[in-house]
Amino acid sequence: MSAISINVADGAAFKNYDEVLQHIHEKQYADGIVKDSYLKALREREADYPTGILLEGYAVAIPHCDSQHAVSPAIYIIRLPEDIEVNQADGDEKLWVRLVVNLVVTHPSEQLKLLKALFNHLQMVDFYHQMLELPAEEAKALFINTIIK
Repeated sequence: MSAISINVADGAAFKNYDEVLQHIHEKQYADGIVKDSYLKALREREADYPTGILLEGYAVAIPHCDSQHAVSPAIYIIRLPEDIEVNQADGDEKLWVRLVVNLVVTHPSEQLKLLKALFNHLQMVDFYHQMLELPAEEAKALFINTIIK
């Protein structure tokens, strides 16, 4: 996988998931990681194919969209102080999440590989809790060492 930018942030209390998507776009666009079209593409992707994933007793959101809206690969992990509601990926249910993992990929083949590794580790409750609770730099290091390696 090509060089990838990884950031972990403790998010503000967003009112809804669309505010999270807006924040992701503003941060990633300001950092030169995504194109101006990214927010519209994220919103459309979430409307058609939601990215809320239900796991054992908790849920995560993994917002992403097609690589044509990316400039360079990145992962932006947001740890929310309070749960926000998202739509479930494989159902009509609403889920409550505190962990949002935004994936920005420039090559579609990398996206599938990254999603698979991410999903495998997020199913481990210890990994999930560490991603929420470790200091940001330690969470980033854990993510790199287990997902990116």
